[in-house]
Amino acid sequence: QVQLVESGGGLVQAGGSLRLSCAASGYTFGTHVMGWFRQAPGKEREFVAAIAWTASSTSYADSVKGRFTISRDNAKNTLYLQMNSLKAEDTGVYYCASDPLYPPVLSGRPQNFGQGTQVTVSS
Repeated sequence: QVQLVESGGGLVQAGGSLRLSCAASGYTFGTHVMGWFRQAPGKEREFVAAIAWTASSTSYADSVKGRFTISRDNAKNTLYLQMNSLKAEDTGVYYCASDPLYPPVLSGRPQNFGQGTQVTVSS
């Protein structure tokens, strides 16, 4: 059974940084594309970033390009999201996601989601 557990969220001032982590278990980590999504209050969950099985390819939402970096450590079964130059509009619950294929992650319909971690950016 796939389990994804996020950590690293918190309260940060605008312009600051946070690094989120996602610990994966219950499957062979390197066989899944991994992604990050977020949901702001009153809004639908949206795609943030994705990374291919061996980290050979990454994708980002336009709103985070140049500020966020997704990475993975297949030896540690862990996904990361480094978030720099944070803005108030980055506030939301951040979810880790996984799927054996890339298109479902990009389209917002991966097989698996974690429970989420709250990120709050104060302006």
